Order: sequence, then C-alpha cells, then structure tokens
Amino acid sequence: MLNRWRVWRERGWQEVDAATYAAAWQRFGGSVFTHPLVVERLAGLAAIPVRYLGWYAGEQLLAAIPCWGRHLALSKEVLKRRRRRGAFDFGNAEVILPIAAYARVPVRQSMRYVSELNARQISGLKEQSEGLAMARPPEQYSKKFRYNQRRELRLLEEAGGSVRPMLDFSPSEQAAMYVDLFQRRWGFAAKGSDHLADVFTLLRDFMTGAVLLRNERPIAVQIVYRVEAPCWVSQEYINGGVDPQAQEFSPGSVLSYINTRDAWQYARELGKPLRYSFGRADREYKDRWCHRVPVYRT
Repeated sequence: MLNRWRVWRERGWQEVDAATYAAAWQRFGGSVFTHPLVVERLAGLAAIPVRYLGWYAGEQLLAAIPCWGRHLALSKEVLKRRRRRGAFDFGNAEVILPIAAYARVPVRQSMRYVSELNARQISGLKEQSEGLAMARPPEQYSKKFRYNQRRELRLLEEAGGSVRPMLDFSPSEQAAMYVDLFQRRWGFAAKGSDHLADVFTLLRDFMTGAVLLRNERPIAVQIVYRVEAPCWVSQEYINGGVDPQAQEFSPGSVLSYINTRDAWQYARELGKPLRYSFGRADREYKDRWCHRVPVYRT
C-alpha cells in the first residue's frame, strides 16, 4: 500500500541524485530552505535520508524537489514524527523550489510557506491564511523612521555599544550568546538549543548578520542565513534574542536596522532583488520592517 501511494504521489517525476538537484537549484534558483547544502547538512544532522526527484520534458530537467517521504525535506512534521524535533529549528522559512520559469509541474509532497515565485509554476497550490513578512527596501521607510534608527544606533555607541559581524564568533560562542539572550528575552529555552553549535557549524557558510554588544557583552543577536540564487538573493531571519536590561537602547530594533540595511546593500551591489524573510507575518514588530506577501501550501 505504501509503495502504491508513493507511485501515485511521484507519477511524472523520477528519482535523481543530489548532484542533479544541486545543478537544478543553481540553474533555476531557490531559497535558503531548499539550498542543496542546507538540505544535505541538516538532513544529515537529523539522520533522515533525502530522496531527490526531478521533472523532465524529454531529456531536459525542468524542476527538482528534495523529499522526506510525502513531505518536503527538512519539514517539521517529519522531525516531530521521528522524534528529531530538537535537531534544528528553521522557523517558518520561505520555500522556493528550483523550477524553470516557463514550467508548470504538479507537486504532491506536503509543503507550506511556498513562495509567490512558485505560485504559477506549481499546480494545485492553495493560498495560506497567514502570509510571510518580507523586509521592505530602505526607501520605503519614512525619513523619520530611518532617522530614529540611526539615532538609536548612535546613542548605543555613545553608551559603550559596538557592532561586530556574527562570523567573528565561533559556532560555540554563537550558540552560547543566542541561548542566553533568547532565554532572557522570552523566558524559555530556544528550540534545538542542544544542537545549536552543530547547526551553526554546518551552516557557517551561509550565516550573516551582526551582533550588538555593550561594554563587550552581547545584548542582541539574530540568526540570519543568506544564499545567492541566479536571479535573487534569499535571506532568512530565523529568530533572535535580546537582553531586556538593555531595552532603553532598543537593541532588537537597532540590530534589525543594521542587518536589513547591510542585506539590501549586498544585494544591490550584485544587481539582484532581495527576498529577506522574517518568517510568518504573526507579530506587530514585523509590520514595522516588512510588507506581507502571500504564501501557499499543497
């Protein structure tokens, strides 16, 4: 019976290897969540093998997908069912599958938060009730808003604050900062905290962003990953933590200002649009930085 369901789910698709999937991603593009090395490394950490499928027209590959059975690879549902939910936490990341711009393919694996970029390429998608929060370009913020962010950064620096790249710190240092500041901010432990140093080691090639310090002590950190697709830059803000005792300096807001500013500068120097996702559009603070975009599910 299980094989019969798989045959139905995968009809029209054929199994391909990891190299073929990677070539499709590099040709057609994708997001952080579907990047071949992100998929390979996190699936390896979770000890759940990935099965790759490709859709062909004749001998021409038009689309590819990494699968965990009837789900997209790295899905929370599979991690939960396999009791591996603590292996890693990727929030509600934007899903962009590598599909040729002119193609339209059926995808029968379970997926959520599928990007609007795939909306015309995948048949049978349904729009979700919740959207994604996508960072607005700097020029879409008011002059007053931009002035206030620069002022808050200046006041923090005058009070002993400093900004350092996330990559100045080792994975174990990053994990320790994040676990501490997340606990301080929310009052409970970050998901996947036991494996954070491992995750940060595996994804160090993709990590970006900054850390805010005051008197050399971390006061705000955000976990942000970035990949470069052929026609856009995909950046994913997973989660963050701040020291409540530093709230007078608005460290979370200051760090969002720095990270989004630098991300837009990076993408524009490449001449590519930026897709900077804050995850699900579910919190008021995200509305200050983002506009809501539709996402889809199968």
